[in-house]
Amino acid sequence: MKNLFFTLLLSLIAFTVSAQDSAGPIVTFQESTYEFGDIHQGDVVEHIFKFTNTGDAPLVITNVTTTCGCTAPKWPKEPIAVGDEGEIIVRFNSRGKRGVQNKPITVYSNAKNTTRISITTNVLVEEKN
Repeated sequence: MKNLFFTLLLSLIAFTVSAQDSAGPIVTFQESTYEFGDIHQGDVVEHIFKFTNTGDAPLVITNVTTTCGCTAPKWPKEPIAVGDEGEIIVRFNSRGKRGVQNKPITVYSNAKNTTRISITTNVLVEEKN
C-alpha cells in the first residue's frame, strides 16, 4: 500500500511538472536558416523569417541580437497572441565582406527557450584589372 501511494505521488508530481513545462508562449519559425546564395560585395540583401506563437500565452519578443553590425534585425514590439503570426526582417550589408558568411541571430522573448535563426551567403569580390 505504501509503495502504491509513493508511485501515485511521483506520477502526480511528474504530470504537474510536465504540464508546467508546456505552458506559456512558444515561438515556432517556418525556417531557421536562410541561404542567399552568391551575392556581390556591396550588395544589401534582406529576408523575412515568419513565425507563429504556438503556445498558450501571448509572446513578447524583447530583443533580437546579431554578431555583426553588418546584420540588422527588425521585429514586432507588440505582443503576438496565441495562434497569431509575426515576422523578423533581417538585412545583411555585404560591404567589406568576402567569401562565405554565416550570421547567427538570437531571438530573446518570454518563451521558455532562446531561439536562434541564421542567414548564410557567399560574397563574391570582383577582380580589378
